[in-house]
This record gives sequence, C-alpha cells and structure tokens, in this order.
Amino acid sequence: MPAIALVMMWGIGASFTIRQGVELLRIQTVFTNVVQPMGGVLLQLQRERLLTAACLNSPVALKSELDRERKVTDEAVAELARSSASVKDDTPPAMWNRVQDLINRTRKLDGLRDRVDRHTIHSLDAIEEYSAVAEVGFSAYDYLMISADIDMIEQTKAVVLVVRSHEMVSQQSALLTGVQVASRMTQDDRDAFAAMVSKRRMLYNLGTGQLDAELLQPFTELNTSSLYTSFVSMEDQILSRVKPGKPLPSSALTWPTITEGVSKKFEDLTLSVGMTLSARAAPRAQGILLSIALIGIVGLIVILGTAFASFRFARRITGELTGLQRAAVELADLRLPRIINRLRRGEDVDVAAETPPMLKTAETMEVENVGQAFTSVQLTAIESAVQEAALRQGVNKVFLNLARRSQSLLQRQLGMLDSLEREVTDHEVLEKLFGIDHLTTRMRRHAEGLIILSGAAPGRGWRDPVNLFDVARAAVEEVEDYLRVDVIVPHGPALVGSAVTDVIHLLAELIENAAIFSPPHTRVQVRGEMVARGFALEIEDRGLGIAPEEMARINELLANAPEFDLADSDRLGLFVVARLAQRHNVRVSLRPSPYGGTSAVVLLPQELVVTAEVPDLSVEAIAVSHPAPALALTPPAVDATVDRAERGEGGEPGNRTGNRTGDRSSDRTGDRSGDRDELPRRVRQANLAPQLREERADLFSSFQAGWQRAQEES
Repeated sequence: MPAIALVMMWGIGASFTIRQGVELLRIQTVFTNVVQPMGGVLLQLQRERLLTAACLNSPVALKSELDRERKVTDEAVAELARSSASVKDDTPPAMWNRVQDLINRTRKLDGLRDRVDRHTIHSLDAIEEYSAVAEVGFSAYDYLMISADIDMIEQTKAVVLVVRSHEMVSQQSALLTGVQVASRMTQDDRDAFAAMVSKRRMLYNLGTGQLDAELLQPFTELNTSSLYTSFVSMEDQILSRVKPGKPLPSSALTWPTITEGVSKKFEDLTLSVGMTLSARAAPRAQGILLSIALIGIVGLIVILGTAFASFRFARRITGELTGLQRAAVELADLRLPRIINRLRRGEDVDVAAETPPMLKTAETMEVENVGQAFTSVQLTAIESAVQEAALRQGVNKVFLNLARRSQSLLQRQLGMLDSLEREVTDHEVLEKLFGIDHLTTRMRRHAEGLIILSGAAPGRGWRDPVNLFDVARAAVEEVEDYLRVDVIVPHGPALVGSAVTDVIHLLAELIENAAIFSPPHTRVQVRGEMVARGFALEIEDRGLGIAPEEMARINELLANAPEFDLADSDRLGLFVVARLAQRHNVRVSLRPSPYGGTSAVVLLPQELVVTAEVPDLSVEAIAVSHPAPALALTPPAVDATVDRAERGEGGEPGNRTGNRTGDRSSDRTGDRSGDRDELPRRVRQANLAPQLREERADLFSSFQAGWQRAQEES
C-alpha cells in the first residue's frame, strides 16, 4: 500500500508537470505555426495597403510594385493556411476561428483589388477595407499565449496593445502617403487622421504603461528620440494647421518619410520585445523540462528503492508469517491431537513443556505480538484439554466406582437367588425367582457397560476356551425377550477365554437391539460359521430397518470407536459395542436384511477362534452320563468338582450367565400331574457348559465375598 500510494503521488506530480510541458510545447507549436505566419500576413497587408493608397492617388506610379506585393501577400496567406491546418487541435478555438476568418477575408481581396485597379474606390475607403481585414488578424492576438505564467500573459497583452498602436501608425502612413501624392487633404481624410492619432496614442500609452522596466526601456528611448518627437509634432501640426481642401504645407514632403520611419522603428521594437518575451519563456520551459526529468528520474529511483525495501520487508514478514503458520498447523494437526491421544491413554502431560513459544524469533513487532497471542491460545488449549481429560477421568472413576458397587451388589443378589432357587419347590414361585434372576443378570450387564465405558474391563473371565455355541447361548440369556431368539451356531469352534466376557456382552447388546427394534411376533436369528478370516456371527431381525444415512453413521461409529459423549446417552449400547470391538480387533457392521430388517455381522478374528472338542449330544450319551432318577424323581447329580469360575479384578465373583432357556425349559417339561411337593427339583446350570457354570456358594459365603468386595472398592 505505501508503494502504491507513492506511485500514485508520483503519477499525479508527474502528470501535472508533464501537462505543463505539453502545454508549453503546444504554445510553442501554435506560436511557430500560427502566430508567426499570421504576423507575416498582417505585415504584407500593411505594405499592400500603403502601396494601394499611393497608386490610387498616382495612377501611373507604383503599379508594378503593387502587383508584386499582392503576390507576396497571397503567398503569405497560403503559408498561413497550410501551417495553421497542421496545428488545428493545439490552437485555441477562438484563435482558430479568427485565423480562419483572416484567411477567408484575404482570399476575397480580389474584388477590392479590382476596384483599386479601375480607380473606382477612394483611397480612404481602400485603407479602411484593408484595415478591417487586418483587424481580424489583430483580434486573434487577444488569444495569444507564449507561457502559462500570469505575468508573462500580462506582458504579452501589453505588447499586443503596442502592436495595435503600430497598426495605427501604418494606417497613418498609408493615409498621409495618399494625401501627399494628391497634394491636398479632404475633410474626411482629416477626420480619419484625427481618429487614427487618438486611437494610436491611447493604445500606445496603455501598452507601454503595462510593460515592466526591461520591456519598457526600448520604448522610453523611442519616446525621447528625434524621430518620434518629429512624428508627434507632425501629428499635432496636421491636426492644427492643415485645412481641408487647401494646399499642403512644405513640410508635407517629409510626412511619408517620418511615418514610415516610425512604423519601421515600431516593427523593430515589437520584434525585439517579442524576442525578449521568448527569452523569458525559455528558462521557464527549460525549468519545466528539467522538472519533468527530475520528477521522472528521482520518482523512478524512489519507487525502485521503495519497491526494493517493500520487497525485503514483505519477504521478511512473509517468512515470519509462514513460520507462524507452520507452527499453528503443527499445533492443530500434530501436537494437539498427539497430546489428546496421550491424555485419553491416561498419560501425564506437562503443560509447560508442551507449550513452547509459537515463534522463537521475530523482527516485526506485530508478528511477534501475534506469535505471543498464538502461544497464549496454545497454552489455553492444552490446559483445557488437560482439565477436560482430568474431568473425564474423574467421571470415569465415578462411573467405575458406581458400576463396581452395583456389580458387587448384583453378584450378591444372584447368590441369594441361587440359594432360594435350590430351596423353593413351588414351581410358580420358582418361575418368579427365575424371572428375578434373569432381570438381575441383565442389570449386571448394564453395570458392566458402565465399566466398559469407563475404560476398564469387567472382572468376569475364563482361563480356557469356550464353545462359541455356548457363548451365543450365554448372550441370549442376558436378553429380556430371549424366547424369540434362535441360535444356529456350530459346536466345533471355540472362543479364547480372555475374550469370552466381552464377546458375550457385545452379542447381548446386538441381540437386544434386534429384539427391541423388531415386531414381537417375529424371530431373531443368530447364525454363525467359519469364514476365511475368522468366525462370523450374524444377528438378523425382521424389523423396519435403518435409513442408509443413519446406517452409514452407525457403521462409522462401530468401525472407529469415538470418545464417549455424555450428551449422546441414547447410544450407550453402540458405544459399548464399539469399545469392545476395538479392544479385541473385532469387526462389527450393519447391513440391510433381505427381510427388510437389519443384519449385524460380527467378524471374530482368527487369533480369537480355536477348535474345541465337539460334545456328544445324543440321547444315549446323555442317558449314560446322567442316569434316569428313581421314582422319587431326585434331580441328577452335579459334579461338585466343576471348574471354578475365574475371579475378576478385585476379587469379583465369577460368571453367572447360565442358559436360562435350557433351565426353564427343563423345569417346564417336568411332570406337573402330581403334587407340587413331589415335583422334580431344578438344578441350576445343569444344562450349561461347564466352563460357564458358576461356583456354588452358600448364603454366608456370598455375603462375605460381597462385603470384602465392597471394602476393596471403597
């Protein structure tokens, strides 16, 4: 902007000076091509007028000289027309019109000349007609400018007045030449001469009165010369002594000589004064040209210097701003995300070490201030991230503490329910206890969901692999509407023990979603099979489906588990599934079902799937392993040495996710024809895989374990 402003100022100054130079050239051009040729035409008209007056009063004399003068006048007019046409655009319009009028009138002198040759016009009339033509040319001098300076213009106008007085002298000379040849002066001649004298003296006095000392000096010398005093004395003598119609005095012989001498002297003086004015205008013109050169050269040097300084400054400030931009981009794209990831992983962040100055060195104060502002923004952003991480950790700890407490209480409640189920023989009460047991199991899953969202892992776990069929059944066990779920999973593949709890929870969330968002009369199918990259489980419902945009958003959430947003509490299950899938590198995706609903595909990677021994589920094998009870309908014995469940973090009780479907179906198929006291006693988890069975404990042991767990968590 400073460079542009400087260029504009230089352009304005240069244009003003150049305009003066152009005006000077224009004045010089007009002076050379119009004023000088027009002066030659006026001079020739004056001479032709003088010879015409003499010829009219002496028919024989001077005819050949008059013809030559006429040719010279015509040539001067032609030269004026040619030269003035070449500078028409530079000539002021008023002056141009006067010049063209002068050219037209001089070209029409043939009629006047014809009357002069035929002696049909009086000499005084011829003088007046020539004077009228010359007056057009003298009026063009009123628009003459030889400089743009006001003082020069005033001096030029004064010289024009003197030139006009010279015209009066020329008219007097022509009149007196004719009178001297005719040897008498008429009354008209005398009156005309008196008017000429009066006008000449007025113009001369006005002109010389406006001239400065230098220009007035030649005219002062003229006024004191004998020639001029004789001319003035002659004017006075003619006006006072010459009588109209009477013979002229003897001094009349010298009149033409005196007037012509004065006219010649005026012509020389006006030419000298004009040269002096031109000489005065020359330094100004040179000054203008010098100003143009200085403004052009100095202005160009200043602009180049400014451009160089601006370029260096722009280069420096651009480098500093580029460094600041790189630092800001690095902060936004690399450092802040890296710090946030460290905070999410629970690492400690030193705010002072992570907030170095955004711009280490800066020569420009404004850039340095901006860098300091960015450093403050950086410090505030990192401090805010650390505080938010601390807040999230606090919230997670609260969630985890509450979830652990709830899980401990629910585990104790499951133990109490287990004891009651073994003691109660009334099948209706037992059915209600089973419902409470199932509800408690679901509540425990929700508590585990809070633990997962807090970043911790549930305490339940297994040491040995578990058959995927049993994993699917255990997941169905934790769903409210489990009777609508069909499990079609082969018995061969098994899941490593470390992932059993999380996969059961993951499948339970997906199965519950499928059951909730599908009509109650439809079935939900859980199918599984080995694929090239592991084991695929598909949960398919026959509901209304999900919009493509919403499905794409959910798939993105499942593929890239985001930070849990407390404001998005409606999607807790999806957050839990995403966290569990990310923990074990499990791929979960949704797709439209051929039946109009939604299919959730869970791909377990090969490192989580192993091959287990397929149990013999034939009736004969079951009969051999579990002999039929006696008529007393005592329940089948359960091996007391069943694998003890793996205890979780902080001594959490083992798994209680038995297959309620199998338990209740076996209970419902009992013989209800007898008394209620004679009903077979249900043995909990009898049909569940040994790995999923829970440790038996009496009521006191359950209370003792729960109390110990509560003390550890508090």
